[in-house]
Amino acid sequence: MSQLPGDSSQGAAVPADDAAHLLIVDDDRRIRALLSRMLSEEGYRVTAAADAEEAMARLKSLSFDLIVLDVMMPGEDGFAFAERLRAGGPDLARVPILMLTARSEADDRVRGLEIGADDYLGKPCEPRELTLRIASILRRAPPRAIAGPPALVRFGDFSFDLGRGELRQRDEIVRLTDREREMLRLLAENASETVARETLAGSGMAANERTVDVQVNRLRRKIERDPANPLYLQTARGAGYRLLIDR
Repeated sequence: MSQLPGDSSQGAAVPADDAAHLLIVDDDRRIRALLSRMLSEEGYRVTAAADAEEAMARLKSLSFDLIVLDVMMPGEDGFAFAERLRAGGPDLARVPILMLTARSEADDRVRGLEIGADDYLGKPCEPRELTLRIASILRRAPPRAIAGPPALVRFGDFSFDLGRGELRQRDEIVRLTDREREMLRLLAENASETVARETLAGSGMAANERTVDVQVNRLRRKIERDPANPLYLQTARGAGYRLLIDR
């Protein structure tokens, strides 16, 4: 990709609860981190996946408004994954797809569009063009169905209301900073699954893995009996963090 927006060290705004939710699927860790940060700064909620298998796991547990999909990935490539989504149930088939790939020859573009991609953009691309194309797809997409009651996840003595962003220990509200709330929401949305550091960093927080580690440690002090030996907010070594909830 060409040059992306500058350093967000001053902190981006936390996306609104009703902001469009984008799924970034790309095996390149650097590109996932850049896209997550850039699109979060545009006001979107962003979740990332490294391959088709991880993306499908996200799609089974979360609702997305658009998928930004690479083609050249290990395992199932983007063409095959898009084709599988379009042949799936109505919930998966309806999700718009923007293919973002280095495979930008005419035959590749035609194939992607024939499979059912809503748009096809070659790498490298101008960030502004990408954001305009995403906005255009979202304008054309049918409105989302009205969501049901906010989900509530429980772990030990704690409960977290994803809709309100409210954490309680039994009946007492636990105070959270905006960054802690957004981080906990991402972890709860992907409960028991590993959430990459770059995904956490790209969701309204300083895009810095060290900053994410510091925020996790602060959050652990609020929800763990022994923060040095966490039961709920666990480290996935070399990958990120996961929140274990009661089933």
